Amino acid sequence: MSWPLLQISDPVSIIAPAGPFDPAIFEEGLVALRALGLEPRFDTGIRERTRYLAGSQERRREELLAAFRDPQTRAVFCARGGYGAMHLLARIPVMELPDKPLVGFSDITALHLLWQRHGRRSIHGPVITQLGKQPEDVKKALRTLLFEGKPPTLVGAETIVAGTATAPVVGGNLSVLTRLLGTPYLPELRGKILLLEDVGERPYRLDRMLTHLQLAGVLDGLAGIAVGGLTGCEEKDADYTARDIVRELLGRIPVPSALGFAVGHGDVNFPVLLGAPARLDATSGTLTPAGR
Repeated sequence: MSWPLLQISDPVSIIAPAGPFDPAIFEEGLVALRALGLEPRFDTGIRERTRYLAGSQERRREELLAAFRDPQTRAVFCARGGYGAMHLLARIPVMELPDKPLVGFSDITALHLLWQRHGRRSIHGPVITQLGKQPEDVKKALRTLLFEGKPPTLVGAETIVAGTATAPVVGGNLSVLTRLLGTPYLPELRGKILLLEDVGERPYRLDRMLTHLQLAGVLDGLAGIAVGGLTGCEEKDADYTARDIVRELLGRIPVPSALGFAVGHGDVNFPVLLGAPARLDATSGTLTPAGR
């Protein structure tokens, strides 16, 4: 691991770098976090709301910086995704911050990509407002990753293009990733396993985003592609599914790829250690931490 392993009763900071959150669901997540053996801490400003954001850009930035600079904080969890993390990218001095686990997904993909741009690792995993509703095996997997440094093996995906690849995993939410094309915040994807998931994007939008990535050359030279959940992405009354569209498009890319890992906005969101090597066996539909 690139950071010290966590221990029982370690304090962890919670930040809201993107959208505001439902207080009741947030409290459920705090209960789940304490059940993992961690002590959540957060600033009162985390509950601020400015339109569709969790307060001003300055509040959200300062909260993030303070969390990473706090010598007592052992990890940083994001309260929710939503939208807004992109606002912060130009003003986060990543390499000046202590290296600690950053946990979140969805809009937090913007931060993950910035972290991987600088060669750091982070955890694509449940935000606090999702954590309380996750099954026990997901919570256990997150705890094992944080306390023992062992990411889970993901199984049960469908083969798109057979084969195997071992490489660092990068990516996250497809919509957010496409918005960083042409910016200096997208990490090098060549030679990497690209993780993708999304929510609420109808099939033609998934087609548009994946085609955009292909036309931009982003899919050239990938080691492999691992697709998680496509939650709420179906077209009403259509004779095709979101998975059909993704399967067809990725089937044209000559690298190992698999679809349907339990990662993303669905009922099950297993943690993935981004920036770390893993072995994608698209033939058997598994994603295993390298060396296991």
